[in-house]
Amino acid sequence: MLHYAERHSPDAVLVLSARHGLLELDDLIDPYEQTLNAMPVREVKAWTERVLRQLRERADLERDHFTILAGEKYRRYLLPHLRHSCIPMEGLSIGRQLRFLGRGIDS
Repeated sequence: MLHYAERHSPDAVLVLSARHGLLELDDLIDPYEQTLNAMPVREVKAWTERVLRQLRERADLERDHFTILAGEKYRRYLLPHLRHSCIPMEGLSIGRQLRFLGRGIDS
C-alpha cells in the first residue's frame, strides 16, 4: 500500500493505527496486536473521533482530497467527515486488492 500511495505523489501519506490513531510515516512505535475488526462499535466511534482530531491538525477535511486504502471498518465512520474522498479498492477481495496494488506500482 505504501508503494502504491507514494507512486501517486500525494502531499502526505498517513497510516491508520488501531492503537495510535493517525501516524506519520516516520513515527516510531512499539509492535502491537490490535485491530478494529473485533472492537465494539462504541470503541470504533471513539477511535474515529480521535483520528478526526488528529487529521484536522494535518489536513482540511472540507478541501483536501483523501484516497483511502484502509479496510471498511477503519473508514466507515471517517468517510462522512471527508468531503472529497475515494476508495480505489472498495469491494475487492484481498487477492484482487493485491493485484490492484501491484498494477498501481508497476504502471
